[in-house]
Amino acid sequence: MENILLVWAMLLFVAVVAGKVAYRFGAPALLLFLGVGMFFGFEFIHFESFEFTQFIGMLALCIILFSGGMDTKFSEIKPILGPGVVLATVGVALTALLCGGFIYFFSGWVGLALSFPVALLLASTMASTDSASVFSILRTKKQGLRQNLRPMLELESGSNDPMAYMLTVLLVSVVMNEGFGDSWGESLLQFVVQMLVGCALGYGIGRLAVFTINRINIKNNASLYSVLLLAFVFFSFSFTTLVWGNGYLAVYITGLVVGNYKIAHRGNLVTFFDGFTWLAQIVMFLVIGLLVDVRELLKPEVLLLGGAVGAFMILVARPISVFVALAPFRRFSTKARMYISWVGLRGAVPIIFATYPIVEGVGGGRLIFNVVFMGTLISLLVQGTTVSAMANWLGLAFEEKEPLFKVGIPDSIKSNFSELEVTDSMLSGGNTLRDIDIPDKTLVVMISREGNYFVPRGNTELEVGDRLLVVSDRNEEELQQMYDTLGIKEVMQLR
Repeated sequence: MENILLVWAMLLFVAVVAGKVAYRFGAPALLLFLGVGMFFGFEFIHFESFEFTQFIGMLALCIILFSGGMDTKFSEIKPILGPGVVLATVGVALTALLCGGFIYFFSGWVGLALSFPVALLLASTMASTDSASVFSILRTKKQGLRQNLRPMLELESGSNDPMAYMLTVLLVSVVMNEGFGDSWGESLLQFVVQMLVGCALGYGIGRLAVFTINRINIKNNASLYSVLLLAFVFFSFSFTTLVWGNGYLAVYITGLVVGNYKIAHRGNLVTFFDGFTWLAQIVMFLVIGLLVDVRELLKPEVLLLGGAVGAFMILVARPISVFVALAPFRRFSTKARMYISWVGLRGAVPIIFATYPIVEGVGGGRLIFNVVFMGTLISLLVQGTTVSAMANWLGLAFEEKEPLFKVGIPDSIKSNFSELEVTDSMLSGGNTLRDIDIPDKTLVVMISREGNYFVPRGNTELEVGDRLLVVSDRNEEELQQMYDTLGIKEVMQLR
């Protein structure tokens, strides 16, 4: 037992160091985590439990999806809710169909001759974008994206797993029963039920979690609030799955609800889940890396089929599905659609789904797993390393400024906290604080200048580039009017 702990301690340490190296060189940290697992699995550790990998993946995805939902503002995803849902359903199905057709024809060319149901099963496991990869890369880069692309991509990746899961489970059944039969109609009905139940229970359990945490009083140890919320996360997944709903969707919506309602001890909860999410991602990618057999990956048929599927997914299937799914929505420019097509990253979720055929005893299950792994590896290498570069090339990126004032504000405080930068227009009537037309119930409580922080007075002279911490009891509309009057365009809300 001590040896197992020692091994995992070493794996976690190496993974964290690899993540730091990855950030420095612009590579996705998750790719390095995967590489660490593959290295140790090839040289030192023998691990081949697909059932355990499924279990670890399930736990990790619960944490990742909940945390992703918790960090997403509903006000940001509301304008793009329609396109996001269409991408998460129609887009996934179309991707699976296109890629399945390609695999069916190409596999015969390389001498594998997969049946169409098996080809479609392989494609379905890879049809969804990976929430872990998308959340991690977009938030690590700290790069702003125009046209609401960031919440759009996060919404899609957080909500498209149910469709891919349904297709995977359906096609496993089809392959095992050697025929489609009436499965499509039943599965469509099951999918609709799963989505509706998942949405309803996710919202209900989220509201219950908010109510409980706000009402329960744990005076002896505030850290237990994080444990309590974690219990709600796993309850949301397991109970929803038990009553024939989609647990992954429920967890994501639970996170959305918790993140967008006032909740006690928010700062502690966010900090806890941020660290726990990174741990879940590291462990999941390490386990997946340990599971893969590098020798099988290097077989010619796996290299050929995996490479071809990865390239087809990136260059053909994903772009076509995105442009077709978003055709009714005119708000996105061609460049925006191209970027959405490019950021269709594959990651841990397709690999986890690829374990289902093996566990269920589908013939050729190992081949499916290896091809999916190879395709995912190509996606992370090609797309994951060029997320920022592609945004810059298409002119969709802008510098996302980090707030200088790291203020932890309890939800019980009703005041608005914001950070703004002093501009020339603000100083047109004078350069002291008292010369600025600040309305009642609004105070500038701190100034940051060249790394120094100080509390201002009325006669404090302001300079262009100063960052101000503003506290106000006025509503956001009134504040925005004040900022517009002062010629301030960029305001960072600290809550």
